[in-house]
Amino acid sequence: MKKILITGANSYIGKSFEKYMEQYDDYQIDTLDMMNPEWKNHDFSTYDVVFHVAGIAHADVGHVSEETKKLYYRVNTDLTVEAASLAKQSGVRQFIYMSSIIVYGESAPLGKKKIITPKTKPTPANFYGDSKLQADLKLSELNDDNFRVCILRPPMIYGPGCKGNYQMLSKLAKKLPVFPDIKNERSMLYVGNLCYFIKECIDTQNYGIYFPQNSEYISTSQLVKEIAIINNKTIHLTKLLNPFVYIASKIPGKIGRLCNKAFGNMCYTQENLINEYSIEQSVKETEERVL
Repeated sequence: MKKILITGANSYIGKSFEKYMEQYDDYQIDTLDMMNPEWKNHDFSTYDVVFHVAGIAHADVGHVSEETKKLYYRVNTDLTVEAASLAKQSGVRQFIYMSSIIVYGESAPLGKKKIITPKTKPTPANFYGDSKLQADLKLSELNDDNFRVCILRPPMIYGPGCKGNYQMLSKLAKKLPVFPDIKNERSMLYVGNLCYFIKECIDTQNYGIYFPQNSEYISTSQLVKEIAIINNKTIHLTKLLNPFVYIASKIPGKIGRLCNKAFGNMCYTQENLINEYSIEQSVKETEERVL
């Protein structure tokens, strides 16, 4: 029986992983609420693995106070390192941390390539990305033969009950009769593929930095088309709308930023590929199931 502690209650990824692991009998999973200051009194010594998912997710970083920025560092950096240090002192053998592709900055502008390799230097574009990167760096210093630190830097994650950009695209796919036909490339990660990868990391006691992703890149237009098909909707991809998208991408401020985020390029080199679920299967499950 391998004992796993998920540090961070009510996390989408934490809950997804816990549900995924219900199919296996030889794992015990507990969850710890990190918002309760009493978490420091929890006995970590009985666990083989700590899977840390507590953190503040990406929000609108354009207009926030200095106090809010400090909160990101307190939660995403300091709390993470505190949890890892306590785990190490308690004799836990492995610490898995959910970092993010955001440590490499924003998507490349529309029409430009952005391919991230293991040698690519992180260049966070804002305090959110930097708060995740600072945790990565400090956690790496804790790694040794007796305490294996496994850092995951996933791209955009989607799945049943997910929030964020996927839901916006899903709504558009169900309502619009036409959509721009733009050939961008993005690494994405279905939550089922992520859970499969996490289990593999636990079983093999992996350490280091990993870029888990689906087995193939996908374009925003492709994804919208796939969502429409699953929902029995008809949507036509047309290049006639592309000039309007290109113009919008050049507008300074929020409009241009959102456009480049939706249609820009951001890929990892094709390693740490996971094909447990295909794109078609993952979109079908996302659209038909609720976490």
